[in-house]
Amino acid sequence: MTPEKLSEEQIQAEILTLPNWALLPGGKLKRKLRFKDFVDAFGFLTSVAIESEKMGHHPEMLCVYNKIEFVLTTHDVGGLSALDFKLARIIDAKAVSL
Repeated sequence: MTPEKLSEEQIQAEILTLPNWALLPGGKLKRKLRFKDFVDAFGFLTSVAIESEKMGHHPEMLCVYNKIEFVLTTHDVGGLSALDFKLARIIDAKAVSL
């Protein structure tokens, strides 16, 4: 199934359910996380990579020592789709155990 670009109204409704995420210009979601050390950060990054591969939806992920920054967008639709919000929720669920 091909993802569809969400409307501005849909995006605004979805972002309200994700308090740890910021809405960026150009149709992107962003979240930063901090970990005890590089090994913990890289382990978390790997767990998200496995989930995103299963979805066929790959985020921008930047890891610098103990900090990770995720930026989500659906390039195929030129903005945000339901896939971005689904992956954001997966990341949030994994981050609960931090």
